[in-house]
Amino acid sequence: MAETLLTPESRNVVTPDLKSSAAAASSLWFVPWPGMVRNRLQYLLTVINRRMIKLLVGLALLAYVASVWGNFVNIRLVQEKGEQNMEQKIEEVVAPLKEKIKDLEKSFSQKYPPVKFLSEKDRKRILICGGAGFVGSHLTDKLMMDGHEVTVVDNFFTGRKRNVEHWIGHENFELINHDVVEPLYIEVDQIYHLASPASPPNYMYNPIKTLKTNTIGTLNMLGLAKRVGARLLLASTSEVYGDPEVHPQNEDYWGHVNPIGPRACYDEGKRVAETMCYAYMKQEGVEVRVARIFNTFGPRMHMNDGRVVSNFVLQALQGEPLTVYGSGSQTRAFQYVSDLLNGLVCLMNSNVSSPVNLGNPDEHTILEFAKLIKKLVGSKSEIQFLSEAQDDPQKRKPDIKKAKSLLGWEPVVPLEEGLNNTIDYFRKELEYQANNQYIPKPKPARIKKGRSRLN
Repeated sequence: MAETLLTPESRNVVTPDLKSSAAAASSLWFVPWPGMVRNRLQYLLTVINRRMIKLLVGLALLAYVASVWGNFVNIRLVQEKGEQNMEQKIEEVVAPLKEKIKDLEKSFSQKYPPVKFLSEKDRKRILICGGAGFVGSHLTDKLMMDGHEVTVVDNFFTGRKRNVEHWIGHENFELINHDVVEPLYIEVDQIYHLASPASPPNYMYNPIKTLKTNTIGTLNMLGLAKRVGARLLLASTSEVYGDPEVHPQNEDYWGHVNPIGPRACYDEGKRVAETMCYAYMKQEGVEVRVARIFNTFGPRMHMNDGRVVSNFVLQALQGEPLTVYGSGSQTRAFQYVSDLLNGLVCLMNSNVSSPVNLGNPDEHTILEFAKLIKKLVGSKSEIQFLSEAQDDPQKRKPDIKKAKSLLGWEPVVPLEEGLNNTIDYFRKELEYQANNQYIPKPKPARIKKGRSRLN
């Protein structure tokens, strides 16, 4: 529609019809505006709504992400705190262990005694049966320090691992938990057969076991010596003389033994063992050595083994009465363990195949011995006399002329010096017991159980 242009002049001369036309024109000019505004507003509102929706959605997403991230951070913080607490608890447990390990490392830095180096020609492979016992463990020390390869066999009936544990892990040492009543298969050059309970309470506790060890055990060791060409030394005893009618006792004395008495399982067991040794020597050509060992004492004696020295020392240290069986007039000749070891090694490496006495000819009565120990300990214990034990020998003194002449051996450690060493050992043992410190040192690196086979 064409729009009519009105000028001010024309407005002044407008007729009524013209006024109607102007009104019509004016309505035509102004009517379209509300619709356009609505459209514009609707469009703007639509745009704004869309952007608001997008903005709100974006804000919602941001809020969600922030919430998730916050939860994640909180969880992580909780985890880290838990891990820190766990690490702290672990550290609390581990720290003392680290200290103990350090202490053990310090104690192991020089755990082996000094060992002499021997060439392959001079170094021997040595088996010690009963090597964890009193005498056997000291013999182990001596042979190890002399540079030999030592295998200890023991069933720990009276022996103790703690006597030889300071050698465990050494390349020249091996410990086998084995009973010599069962055959043993091993390559060795020398065999020291010391396996047997030696104190009256121990061998009387299980007389059949004592007999088996001294008969079947000796038979097995002789069989091993025959198979591998080894030399065997039998640790026999002065008990083969029984309650002697000859004084002092030399190796030619046949003895005075009760074959059915309470001590017979040990006495006769050793006599049979000697018989088997010489039968194998004559029939099979096995090299044998027989040591008749008299009363021996020293550190590592079992405190409750019931023998005179251990009984008196323990009773004196604890302030208990020293128990003397009978009148105390019985005599004994005591040697220190280091003297015995020298005699055993000398005999093994000698050409002497007949029995040899190894003991100290310095004879004392049991009562004198009790008084001496009481004095050395400084004890106020009384001496108590009890009824005499059955078949207790009244006299015991070795004739060691043979050992002196053929081996060049005789005891050198004074009695009081040896007793003082033994008393110190027993005193420490009692302190360990009182403080609950009977702790065998680090244990077994190379312990094997021997195999048994049928012959």
